[in-house]
Amino acid sequence: MKKHTKPFPTALTGLSARLLVLTIFFVMLAEFLIYTPSVSRYRKTYLEQRIATAHVAVLALEATPDNMVSPELEAELLYHAGAYSVVLKHPERRVLLLAKDMPPKVDVTFDLRKGSFPMWISDAYSAMFRDDNRVMRVIGFSPKSPGVSIEIVIDEAPMRRAMLDFSSRILQLSIVISLLTAGLVYLSLLFLMVRPMRAITRAMIRFREDPEDVSRAIRPSGRRDEIGIAECELAEMQHELHAALAQKTRLATLGAAVAKVNHDLRNSLATAVLVSDRLADIDDPEVQKVAPRLYHAIDKAVNLCSQTLNYVSGGVEKPRKSSFHLSELVNEVFATIREGQLGGDGTRRPDLAYELGNEVDFELVLDADRRQLFRAFENLILNAVQAAATTIRVSARYRGDTIEIDISDDGPGMTEKSQARLFEPFTGSSRDGGTGLGLVIARDIVRHHDGDILLVATGPDGTFFRLILPRGKRR
Repeated sequence: MKKHTKPFPTALTGLSARLLVLTIFFVMLAEFLIYTPSVSRYRKTYLEQRIATAHVAVLALEATPDNMVSPELEAELLYHAGAYSVVLKHPERRVLLLAKDMPPKVDVTFDLRKGSFPMWISDAYSAMFRDDNRVMRVIGFSPKSPGVSIEIVIDEAPMRRAMLDFSSRILQLSIVISLLTAGLVYLSLLFLMVRPMRAITRAMIRFREDPEDVSRAIRPSGRRDEIGIAECELAEMQHELHAALAQKTRLATLGAAVAKVNHDLRNSLATAVLVSDRLADIDDPEVQKVAPRLYHAIDKAVNLCSQTLNYVSGGVEKPRKSSFHLSELVNEVFATIREGQLGGDGTRRPDLAYELGNEVDFELVLDADRRQLFRAFENLILNAVQAAATTIRVSARYRGDTIEIDISDDGPGMTEKSQARLFEPFTGSSRDGGTGLGLVIARDIVRHHDGDILLVATGPDGTFFRLILPRGKRR
């Protein structure tokens, strides 16, 4: 038996390694999906904090009688707010202003009072992927006084650096989480699935090397999960296969013995046929009375031996296909049966009278093994003859890519028991002394041609078989 040569996958190429890589990938993907709203939220929070700080800075103006401070204090307040200018608007439309003498030109304006989640994400990525510094006007409500509106002018570069630092921390945390999660998943799967699967695979390989050795069968671990069920089912299958192989070995030995016995028995029956032929020339009434029964007994014995020997000798060979007219083949089968040459085994039944009808169109061409199909048709028609049918007809037609061949007779039909065991050797025959091998051999031949035999109908009015064969080459 062929040995297993393909090596087991290593720790880097096996299922667990692939699961490790997939786990890392999916964790990183999940972290990215989490990072996108997080970074947009971080940007929005950053700007809101600048608004809150600017509001605190402007409150210094309200503490002065004329809402004015010295230039030095104004510069310090703007420095701590991180802004070029700050404008505070009260509901009464009172405006307080902190500003440098020459604030820079504003490049872009963002209103935190408006906007949507997709817009915040778009603005966050737009800010991160720029390499220049824009001057931004940011407008929003004060977190401490909802009715107060704050407007500040700030640089974008500090915010970008803060966002990149935040992204770096998120990336580092994601890598740590993904590696930790993937490692735990890897170890869990390694012990819960991969190692048991490897043990099952090794058990299958050992059993395949010598399936007749019962000690090589897998021993279930007792687990109650899917792998435990798989181990139990595999053990049961190996047990049944071992029993089937043992039975097959016994049947092969018995078949060889039966073949030898059949060969010797046919030689003995041939001598009995010669003796019975001489008995036919004796004018004694008692001899003439016994002779037909003797002929019939010898015919049955020869037919039994021939069919058994053919079945045991090895089944059906691979078809050697050729194109031929089906009608001619049916005529040849009819001629052989009429001449009493039952499969070439010497059986003669001159006491039967029957009509054989060939209704196959001559133009119908079949691609098949002519010799094998001759044997199949002969077995089917011969079964009808031996079942006391008086009329047997064969017809055929094309049906798409197949050929349907009907064989019908007007015999007494089959019993329910025979129908239930129709294609079982030595049990499917409804005749006394029949072997049931004729149908078995015929079906084996047809199935080797990628076709099948169906029992369409049977009853007091007769039996109707249908053969379905591939059409083959079209003309």
